[in-house]
Amino acid sequence: MDTERLPPGWTWATLGELVTRIEAGKNVTAAGYPPTGDAVGIVKVSAVTWGEFNERESKTLPPGADYDPAHRIEAGDFLISRANTVELVGAPVIVRECRRNLVLSDKVLRLRFGLPVERWVERYLKSAAGRRQIEDFSQGAQLSMRNISQDNLRRIRIPMPPQTEMERSVAAMDGLFTDLDTAEAALGRAREGVEQFRASLLHAACAGALTAAWREANPPTETGADLLRRILAERRATWERTEHARLTAKGTPPARGAWKARYVEPVAADMTAAAALPQGWAMAAVDAVGSVQLGRQRAPQYHAGDDMRPYLRVANVFEDRIDISDVMTMQFDAADFEAYRLRQDDILLNEGQSAELVGRPAMFRGELADCCFTNTLVRFRVGPGLLPEFALLMFRSWFRNGTFQRIAKITTNIAHLGAGRFAQLPMPIPPIAEQREILGVARQLLSEVETLGTDLKAQRQQVAQLRQSILHATFTGRLVPQDPDDETAVALLARLRAAPPPARRTRSAQRALRV
Repeated sequence: MDTERLPPGWTWATLGELVTRIEAGKNVTAAGYPPTGDAVGIVKVSAVTWGEFNERESKTLPPGADYDPAHRIEAGDFLISRANTVELVGAPVIVRECRRNLVLSDKVLRLRFGLPVERWVERYLKSAAGRRQIEDFSQGAQLSMRNISQDNLRRIRIPMPPQTEMERSVAAMDGLFTDLDTAEAALGRAREGVEQFRASLLHAACAGALTAAWREANPPTETGADLLRRILAERRATWERTEHARLTAKGTPPARGAWKARYVEPVAADMTAAAALPQGWAMAAVDAVGSVQLGRQRAPQYHAGDDMRPYLRVANVFEDRIDISDVMTMQFDAADFEAYRLRQDDILLNEGQSAELVGRPAMFRGELADCCFTNTLVRFRVGPGLLPEFALLMFRSWFRNGTFQRIAKITTNIAHLGAGRFAQLPMPIPPIAEQREILGVARQLLSEVETLGTDLKAQRQQVAQLRQSILHATFTGRLVPQDPDDETAVALLARLRAAPPPARRTRSAQRALRV
């Protein structure tokens, strides 16, 4: 931006020249919920993060907490975040309304201006040129937490037009942005519709609705109940072969039949909320049709020489997609490596996550060799007779319809799926031929849903690009015509420098704000 020639009558000004004061609150311990009634709350960084002030993003101060009443937030205040991720640090908002009794925090600053330039400055700081300066001036070793000091905020340079041109530009921007807001809201509603349709489609697939006509025309030679009996018989036979081989290798010939009594039957399904089944289907616990295992803890101590292995965690698991752009490693001894090693078609589910993301499933398709998983994930490995893709379809349906959220336990704001609770969920088992038919129909319909979602995402990106184009035109003097008779920005800033500094609120005014 600095390299571009400004229009006649414009000039550059630092934010420090425009503000008369920057105010910061305190870091005060507070309860994790917004204040109600006459209670006083402290604003959270998330209240200013997404473009509009959100007073619900606040915490309640305990009685007698130390705060300055002069830091109460009011309509018209210009707020900006001092600390956040690199993409969100320095996010500005102008408060339209604040009905709760909220005060500034140490991470949310209030800027006082000597001229009515709040909306101009807010829009500039949201432009690409403004964001570049904020990110350049922010500091911190990690992108996940950056800070911008008051001194560096004051260094940000802003293109300043004549006052009347500024007013015309802001009015023109408001009109154009109103149209874009309307378009964005419509796209948001369309996106919600696509997500609802996706959830309904997954439910219909896993409830047998998509294959009702096919089922009538194709009676199964092996019903779901027959399939389940075969799955359980093969499960036991596999255990017996493995246990017999283990005992024999130890040099302890197994006593006739006695060792077989140690076989552990799969857990029983919790049928509390089980739905009616289509003709020919059966119901069994997740544990009966596959193995459920929690991942390994992240930092056990092993001896020198143990191999470093890559492992997956919550950050790598998205719905039906494994992201390996950020994979960590840790030591595994030989036994643990074999126990937690992922195989092709293993399904991973988020064990500990926010409530809306707990249980999010994805299939491991061999993205990494010799890869394991940590205890933030639960692994499901299908047994014989169940198609892995059908199991994934079922888990996606449960994730979308809230099944995982309903069984999860909340601890310190984290929802835990629980391997045991997951293993008890009742799972509908169609005949194997119908599983294949369901997958064929569902793949086609889900592909069309993905296309709709991709189109909507492209349109949202176009709206965002158009918004930035409007901002660029505004701050290069191309949005509204110039008037040579306007007072120049240089003269405007000269008057600002000559004005006396504003007085702080008196103690009586501060007491009047006390609630």
